[in-house]
Amino acid sequence: MTSPWPGVHRWRLLHSPPADGPTNMAIDHSLVTRAARSGEAVIRVYSWAVPTLSLGRNQRARGCYDLGAIAERGIAVVRRPTGGRAILHHREVTYSVTAPLPPDEPLARTYARFNGMLIAALRQLGVDAQLAAPIAATPLPGLAPCFDSPARGEVEWHGRKLAGSAQWRDGSALLQHGSILVDDDQWLLATLTRETVAPPAAATLRDALGHAPTTADLADALATAAAAAFGTPPEPLAAGAPDAQPEAALVRLYCDDNWTWRR
Repeated sequence: MTSPWPGVHRWRLLHSPPADGPTNMAIDHSLVTRAARSGEAVIRVYSWAVPTLSLGRNQRARGCYDLGAIAERGIAVVRRPTGGRAILHHREVTYSVTAPLPPDEPLARTYARFNGMLIAALRQLGVDAQLAAPIAATPLPGLAPCFDSPARGEVEWHGRKLAGSAQWRDGSALLQHGSILVDDDQWLLATLTRETVAPPAAATLRDALGHAPTTADLADALATAAAAAFGTPPEPLAAGAPDAQPEAALVRLYCDDNWTWRR
């Protein structure tokens, strides 16, 4: 069992309703600020109101995507606070963990802690998930989609990537969030840019389980996994509570084309 997380006074569980890209990113970002201030950690499970292409924080994107094709398909675009590569959020479930940052805690250790919790939750649902250990180096944040291949330490099923995650640290708190595919529509990303080819098929929860679990199923499984990992069950944080709302300035940031297409 992993020891309790240093500096966390309480774990919370937030199951958010579907929201647009800027709102989803602003909530995650706001929860980082809250973690630094309150000493509370929040596990959040959510989905997206419309199909949304999310870009990694440092990914090159300006001039690389066909904006006409994006608009024609009804896809929105947002840039994440975290790094990594492009993801289409549509037929998937997204999770995030925000927490105070323990002193001198290496990124690899926190990444491993959270991915271990995610694997425990997936196994509770019946998915025989594993940590990937590829020989190749971690891919650079180029135009290849996130689910093109698993990076070291990411979650896979039968050798195929099942969950793509990234972490961002801001002062004394951190955010890790990621996408868990229910069905594989990541090949659509190849139709939005001239520089990529369709990625190999990714693993999906439907492949692994024979059905599509709900966001509530995953939230319940993560709550159980967190209780085992950190020694205490997370207390619910209502989606309508003031602490679960995004800061207005951050919503404006993630709506701003100067941020979305900054590079």
